[in-house]
Amino acid sequence: MDGNGRWAKERYLPRVLGHRSGLKAVRRSVEFCHQNKIEFLTLFAFSSENWRRPLEEVSFLLSLFQKSLEDEVVKLDDNNVRFKLIGDRSKFSTKLQDLIQEAETITHGNTGLTLTIAANYGGRWDIVNAAQQASLNGHAKLSEEILSQYLQLNFAPEPDLLIRTGGEVRVSNFVIWDLVYTELYFTDILWPDFDESCFYEALSHYSGRERRFGRAGVEQEVSMKYIADS
Repeated sequence: MDGNGRWAKERYLPRVLGHRSGLKAVRRSVEFCHQNKIEFLTLFAFSSENWRRPLEEVSFLLSLFQKSLEDEVVKLDDNNVRFKLIGDRSKFSTKLQDLIQEAETITHGNTGLTLTIAANYGGRWDIVNAAQQASLNGHAKLSEEILSQYLQLNFAPEPDLLIRTGGEVRVSNFVIWDLVYTELYFTDILWPDFDESCFYEALSHYSGRERRFGRAGVEQEVSMKYIADS
C-alpha cells in the first residue's frame, strides 16, 4: 500500500495525514473484497525495514494500527471477517500484542473474508524463521512441503494477484516465497486514492491473464480468491 507520504506531500500536508487517508483506502478495499466474495486479502502495512523511518512517523503508524484494532474488530466480526497478522510481533508493545491476539481470537471462527495484516514483516525473515522453526521441531532435512508449513501465510493459498500502488515496480520483500506464480499488477495510483474503480481495473487485468503454473498454454477458468496489496 504505497504512496501515503507522497499523497500528503502533493497536498502540502504532514505525512501522517497521508497515512490516515491510507486507512480509509484500507476500509474501502476490505469492503470491496467482502462484497465481491474474495476470500483472502493481505495488506503489507509495516515492513521490517520501516523501523528506519523517523521516530515520530513510526510512532504514529503504530498508534494508528492500535486505534484501528480497538475500533474495527467488532465491525469485522459482525461481517464474518477473520483477522490475522503475519510478522514478528516481539517488537510491538505489550498492549498492541494483546490487541492483535484478541482480534484474532474474536474473529477466529469467521468464515468470510480472511483479512491479513503484514506488520513488522519481511519475506526473507519469514523464510529464515520458518527454517528455524522447522529445525526446532525436529526436521533435520527440509523440503518445500515441510518449510511451507512454517511460513507465516501457511493458513492461506498462494496469492492469485499482487497489487502494488504508488508507481514502484518491485515486490519489496513481501511474501516472496508465496509469490512465485502470482500475477503482478503495478499502478501509479497512490494508495489513498485507490478506490473501487481501481480495484476493478486490477481485476480486469488479472482476468485477461492465462495462469499456466509451468504447464503449456491451456484454457483455464479464472478464479479470483486471493488478493495481496503491497
